[in-house]
Amino acid sequence: MVNAWIIATIVAVVAGLVGFFVVIRGAAFVAHAIPNGSFAGAAGASLVGAGTLVGLGVFSLLGAVGIGLLGRRGRQDVATALGLVAMLATGALFVHVSAAYAPAIYSLLFGEILGVSSSALAPTAALAGACAVAIALLWRPLMLSSVLPEVAAARGVSAFGMQLAFLAVVALATTMTVPVVGTLLIFTLMVGAPAAARSLTARPLRALALSVALALATVWGAIAASYASNWPVGFFVGAFSAACFAAARTWTAWRRRGLDWVIR
Repeated sequence: MVNAWIIATIVAVVAGLVGFFVVIRGAAFVAHAIPNGSFAGAAGASLVGAGTLVGLGVFSLLGAVGIGLLGRRGRQDVATALGLVAMLATGALFVHVSAAYAPAIYSLLFGEILGVSSSALAPTAALAGACAVAIALLWRPLMLSSVLPEVAAARGVSAFGMQLAFLAVVALATTMTVPVVGTLLIFTLMVGAPAAARSLTARPLRALALSVALALATVWGAIAASYASNWPVGFFVGAFSAACFAAARTWTAWRRRGLDWVIR
């Protein structure tokens, strides 16, 4: 349980940081495609006898670069869908060739947050630190290209370069989180809490901090609820994320109605 709390905290912080840009760039489909397609890398790594993290990292990065290149002169959603299909097809082939890997698919989909070993803490923390450093270095140009792409282009910020950098950060976050929380939970954390934070405030730094705080509250509450009820952690993460977003949207709508009433 101690390992679960530590690893959940690390994952929540990274999900809140990366998810903030996922939301403001309208890249929820990308946040779904890269983690779900990365399992092919883990299956391929098992087939050749390499480490799971290596396979996840290679396929996540390849998928991110492929989506970026395909979407450069076409529709981003189509490019993302094609990238996801290619990775899933490759993963299906790897699983077929190596049937011994099939039981591990469940853990990659739903994670093993309550069964994390102490040896997984250091690699996860290192990848999380690299992800946080990348966000800090890219903050200004990535924020400008996300919110005001025309202004960013006028200032010499490459839209394609920022897109590739953003996709690489998502791939890095995928590599560190999928073995722990699974593809479904990291997608939930990178969308639910950041979307709620974005609904509550328009200030970037405040929204970023609130995104991390809500992601932390979600995973901590999910672990506690799972421990008390013996229900899956994933259920509570999804339910709390949805409830958090619904509450944020409700509060924002109520506040706007209140302001309209005062003005009238």
